[in-house]
Amino acid sequence: MFRSHLQALRRYRRLSGEYRKMDGAGTIAPAPHRPDPASWPDDGVTLAWLGHATVLLKVFGTWIITDPVLGRRIGVSIGPVQIGVRRLVAPALRVRELPPIDLVLISHAHFDHLDLPTLARIPRTATVVASSSLRDLLRRFRDVRELGWGESTRVGDIDITSTPAKHWGARMITDRYRGWGGFMLETRGTRIFYAGDTAYTDALRPLATRGAVDIAIMPIGAYDPWIANHCSPEEAWTMANELHARAVVPVHHSTFRLSREPMAEPIERLRRAAGGEANRIVTAEIGDTWRMPAPGVR
Repeated sequence: MFRSHLQALRRYRRLSGEYRKMDGAGTIAPAPHRPDPASWPDDGVTLAWLGHATVLLKVFGTWIITDPVLGRRIGVSIGPVQIGVRRLVAPALRVRELPPIDLVLISHAHFDHLDLPTLARIPRTATVVASSSLRDLLRRFRDVRELGWGESTRVGDIDITSTPAKHWGARMITDRYRGWGGFMLETRGTRIFYAGDTAYTDALRPLATRGAVDIAIMPIGAYDPWIANHCSPEEAWTMANELHARAVVPVHHSTFRLSREPMAEPIERLRRAAGGEANRIVTAEIGDTWRMPAPGVR
């Protein structure tokens, strides 16, 4: 397993070098839409896709953010300089424009999911729920809870359970002990699933035995050539259907050039896979905002 992870990391570094040469230092396009969190009500669930795997949610008054990455680049920081892949589209909100975050979810330690410069600007009073063996990267926060697959914790009135994923967690070559996974959030009869990064896996099917998922946040990009670690749009749609997801929030696309597929391809393929049920895809462009209908409302 370590050999395959090492080979994947080497391929990633080689391709990342190629893409850094391709995208150069050009301008970053503005986000197509701008959320207005100040207008979001406390009752129910409202969310906005801020870019890549970062989703801002207000869940019955609790502010939650997934894998916050809101800088110009992702990669290694050397002093004030960050070296890595450049963002192609600006985040829909900057860190200083975020509401007071109550809960941060960290799926794994990869640079495009755990961004230290962004985390350094989130209040240390936020509770961080992370996959296992990430605590040393999150020391500035007062309340960090690491979860292995199947383990749970409670933040306010939200139950959070770590879920399996088919991926890997090493940030550098030597820290292959780090965990990875997704999260199921449950509160007031509402179930919200954040997959993190994953290739197709049937390990998520048992999650549906407790009932349908109201919102599934699914990764759909970086599958060419990384299909062993990142699902295709069609596979993401299949997994969402296996969860009986009522609404699908596609992430991990159209933000950074991390793979070979054209930037617009993942969302186009997801829409084709959805066919006549494409209305279940509730965000498609960075900054899109969606409010979950009240029970019984379609």
